[in-house]
Amino acid sequence: MSEKPVPEFDIDDIDEVIHGRIRLGVMAYLSGVEQAEFNELKARLQATDGNLSVHLRKLEDAGYVAVDKSFVNRKPLTRVGLTEAGRAAFLKYLDAMGRLVEGR
Repeated sequence: MSEKPVPEFDIDDIDEVIHGRIRLGVMAYLSGVEQAEFNELKARLQATDGNLSVHLRKLEDAGYVAVDKSFVNRKPLTRVGLTEAGRAAFLKYLDAMGRLVEGR
């Protein structure tokens, strides 16, 4: 029985900033909307305030998301959106994952 050759794949193609479950969820959700409110993301991702804040900061530090903080009726409002760099990084991430799954 002959074995199939293992396809070449560079694990470094997987963006560690995006790869975490919450960060991947943020990127996937934001890829379909212009912006999302913090509480909307928190509910969709079933995350706590602190957990989501930490993950958003990591994405923001990488330049993948832009965070806009303001006040509406004296209440804080945080909106998050993908940057152009974030959208490009997410597409690159999806391509890398596709290659991994397809074995190419």
